[in-house]
Amino acid sequence: MPEELPSSTRCPGETEPPPSRAELRYPPGAYYRRIALGTVLPGAGLLGTRWKVLGWLLVVASLAAGIWVLVKAWQGGLLRSALNVAVQPELLQWVGVGIMVGAVLWVGSIVLTAEQSWPRRRGGRWARVLFAAAACTLIAAPSALAVRYLDVQSSVIDEVFVDDSPSEHRDVALADTAAEDPWANVPRVNTLLIGSDAGKDRWGTRTDSMMVVSTNTKTGDTLLIGIPRNLERVPFPASSPLHALYPNGYDCGDECLMNGIWTLAEGRPDLFPGVKNPGRKATVDVVGEITGLDINQSVVINLRGFKALVDAMGGVDVNVQQRVCVECHTSSSGGVAFTSDKSEYIEPGLQHLDGFHALWYSRSRAGSDDFSRMRRQRCVAGALMQQADPVGLLQSYPQLAKVVKNNVSIDIPREELSAWVDLALRIQKGGSIRSLPLTANVVKPGNPDFAEIRALVKKALKQPTASPTTSASASASPSPTPTPTKTKKSSSTPTPTATPDDGAAESLAATC
Repeated sequence: MPEELPSSTRCPGETEPPPSRAELRYPPGAYYRRIALGTVLPGAGLLGTRWKVLGWLLVVASLAAGIWVLVKAWQGGLLRSALNVAVQPELLQWVGVGIMVGAVLWVGSIVLTAEQSWPRRRGGRWARVLFAAAACTLIAAPSALAVRYLDVQSSVIDEVFVDDSPSEHRDVALADTAAEDPWANVPRVNTLLIGSDAGKDRWGTRTDSMMVVSTNTKTGDTLLIGIPRNLERVPFPASSPLHALYPNGYDCGDECLMNGIWTLAEGRPDLFPGVKNPGRKATVDVVGEITGLDINQSVVINLRGFKALVDAMGGVDVNVQQRVCVECHTSSSGGVAFTSDKSEYIEPGLQHLDGFHALWYSRSRAGSDDFSRMRRQRCVAGALMQQADPVGLLQSYPQLAKVVKNNVSIDIPREELSAWVDLALRIQKGGSIRSLPLTANVVKPGNPDFAEIRALVKKALKQPTASPTTSASASASPSPTPTPTKTKKSSSTPTPTATPDDGAAESLAATC
């Protein structure tokens, strides 16, 4: 006859034996608590098991790594530190490796915690398995996503920032990038933005839009200078190989316009030995000669990708000054003709434009002129600069990165990108954005006075900054709740808004 347990250890009617020592040591409640603790802090769940030494090592290593990251972020600012990492492919790779190793150790500690804390009772087995699996997924999924984003970002840096030959690059005398201010020796930097309409169905490249972004590196104050695409007799600098062919400028009638310089240089690669992109170099040279500025870098954007770029950014808020037609062109009678079955306009007022409408707002010439079009392009460029939200862009980053890789080319050397991060933050945080309107009253496209253009640019750069109140209102981006683009069927022709004609720079808020 089996020995009965003492009555003091059994309850009346009890049919199961009392909990064993293992069951008392690892109750079900402790299992869930340890898994949860190990999910919050790597190794913390192991502290109550026989693997507590390993647990303490993971806890100390995790806290040390976290403190180091926080100190670095505090020293340089969280956003600045993150962006500085984002522009260094080699560092991105190491960060990715660190995340993968850390994730493996973290998930492994959760699994080990589950094994060591597993209750000896049979009930609730699948609930415990699912809880541990969910904890592992909570760590593994974000880690995998982070590694993917890091890989995408690394490929963006490698493909977008082109390595041109030394003869194509205009050196910027940056201080040591480890210095507090790498721009200490550079009072102003000038970047040429080129909108290209190159495509499979078009021969060569036409620079559909050109804009110089001239930035004061100390304050972030920025001047946008639109270059008319239909300028004739544009001058080549004496250092350009094309100067010998056109000593008096690109002068052969209305077929020789500013937007044809790229294609002209592409057709004469023999004049540019060792240069990977003669069209780009010639365009930069000519714009520098027109404005009297030393163009340091250039950004080429395929306008066919502009639509996707704006869409990936979530659209852009623009204060529309005049009605602009969509899917239209100038008719033979000088009016507006639509290419679709509807007469659609972008109406005046604050509009939230998607990529399709932002592209038409920037490019449409029907019912207006090139100078009005240039003003609209500066407004859209300024709005995108002011409204770009690095945190918000993460939500659609893979899509945005794909668009950028396929449609954007930047000749900024990779080793200088950290300094450009600082400059971009200065523009967004405190820099005012002004616009120089080179209207028809200032520039005669068929017979431009380039000396006058250079004088206007020089004057605009020396123009005193606005008062604090004006500057704040000029640099602030619109804050009203975005509204969908409104459309309206109409056969009327939009009346161009009057633009300043004295050649003086004005705040972007006043322009737009």
